[in-house]
Amino acid sequence: MSPTDRLMQQIDQVLEELQEVRKVNERMHKIAMFLEDIRLADVIQNYTAPRKLLWINFLAGLARGLGLTIGTAIVLAFLGSLLTQFLSIPILGDYIRQLVEYVETYKQQP
Repeated sequence: MSPTDRLMQQIDQVLEELQEVRKVNERMHKIAMFLEDIRLADVIQNYTAPRKLLWINFLAGLARGLGLTIGTAIVLAFLGSLLTQFLSIPILGDYIRQLVEYVETYKQQP
């Protein structure tokens, strides 16, 4: 095989790769335009339907508040159960015992 034939094969291979890159570039451009259209449609929808935007934000806030409340309750319950393990420690145990008694009397009040 002559050097000219090898060079021609390499040129053909480079041209094929260049065509593939152009196809990928065109697809990427179409995807970018599609995403831009979606974003523009979302912005227009937010301005034309303020009730829907308010409803979505209300539900998001409600979900955040509920999640924070449940998460705080779980963490406090875990810390409470962890603190009861330290009741046998002399100084710290007395303080925790008083705290537990206070909570129990508060729970018993109607």
